[in-house]
Amino acid sequence: MFHKILIANRGEIALRVLRAAKELGIKTVAVHSTADADAMHVRLADESVCIGPPPSRESYLNIHQILAACEITGADAIHPGYGFLSENAKFADILAAHNITFIGPSADHIRIMGDKITAKKTAKDLGIPVVPGSDGAVTDEEDAKRIAADIGYPVLIKASAGGGGRGMKVAKTEADLAEALATARSEAGAAFGDDAVYIEKYLEKPRHIEVQVMGDGAGRAIHLGERDCSLQRRHQKVWEEANSPALNIEQRTRIGDTVATAMANLGYSGAGTIEFLYENGEFYFIEMNTRLQVEHPVTEAITGIDLVHEQIRVASGGGLSCTQDEVRFEGHAIECRINAEDPRTFTPSPGTISHFHTPGGLGIRVDSGVYSGYRIPPYYDSLIGKLIVHGRNRVECMMRLRRALDEFVVDGIKTTLPLFQDLVGNPDIANGDYDIHWLENYLAKEN
Repeated sequence: MFHKILIANRGEIALRVLRAAKELGIKTVAVHSTADADAMHVRLADESVCIGPPPSRESYLNIHQILAACEITGADAIHPGYGFLSENAKFADILAAHNITFIGPSADHIRIMGDKITAKKTAKDLGIPVVPGSDGAVTDEEDAKRIAADIGYPVLIKASAGGGGRGMKVAKTEADLAEALATARSEAGAAFGDDAVYIEKYLEKPRHIEVQVMGDGAGRAIHLGERDCSLQRRHQKVWEEANSPALNIEQRTRIGDTVATAMANLGYSGAGTIEFLYENGEFYFIEMNTRLQVEHPVTEAITGIDLVHEQIRVASGGGLSCTQDEVRFEGHAIECRINAEDPRTFTPSPGTISHFHTPGGLGIRVDSGVYSGYRIPPYYDSLIGKLIVHGRNRVECMMRLRRALDEFVVDGIKTTLPLFQDLVGNPDIANGDYDIHWLENYLAKEN
């Protein structure tokens, strides 16, 4: 097992990793920008190192500074959390060259799955169902027209190196194709430094279903069920739940086993998430995240398995703690992402939290690194916490969530708590009757 883990992240995920490390008896190092000097994970870590000024590129994305922090403190492993350097293959390579363990998959697997065209081909070769579309990057407008005519309109043009909805455009007819192609390429080049795009069939009303996997890197992998992440705005997840209200036992077992077998054959190591669009009983691969997901707590709630413990165990050479047959799914869980944003316009709302009170009781978990008097800096993602609720079934979970939201108090800034109070009382949400477009349509009507 590791002697000391450096946590190369901030906010709630840094605190989440710190807690797991402490439970395993491992010393921790918190790195932070000058803006995060008073952060909770910095206060609780065994050691802390300031790695630069507020801008991420000068601190949390500064590989040289993070390496220096490892040398100063003697950390022998790094947990990257999510975001920042968590899916940076170059970072994983550099750590390996310095005999520091990257708590995550191999650099090769990060590269393969980080390029959406290569990832799609790899998934297809591994037997994972994919969305019909181009086999690689689209070379020109004529090539795009030929592919779109073959798979049928509407089509979706996506950045190969993309994420977060950038470099993604829909063409409903051939007349829309040229402009959508040019716009997607322009956005992709500006956002990712790579203007390669590909084309997929655009599904009209799919759900976003993802499967959590863990691999030991030696040909063994298990799945830990699926999560439904269909409630999104601007392609960003807002509400996640497990299990999905749209799937039955046969469907979730089928897709879970397919993914676990694929990851075992790939020799994948650590935590990963295979994301699908699901429509009319069929699953279509869209991407793989080679890291821990923001919404991992809902999986922990229904399985009782600590995913960060598993990541650390696998990275240290200890293998998986259980077999597929030993995984048990109990009850239902929902996570709400609490952001420091105006609940109607989603404009960021940095500032000082004057009062912070979290709900409690059976089945309630709050992952957050903020506290009363904490000042939310304007430099980073607006996520300030996650409310995770677990119940014996979805009805109990929804009732418990309604109560927890009423107890949750964050004063001094605007948050998205009122949005979730509206959603939990909506009949469509109560019935689990929603798709990836539902929230955008709901917000358009409300605003």
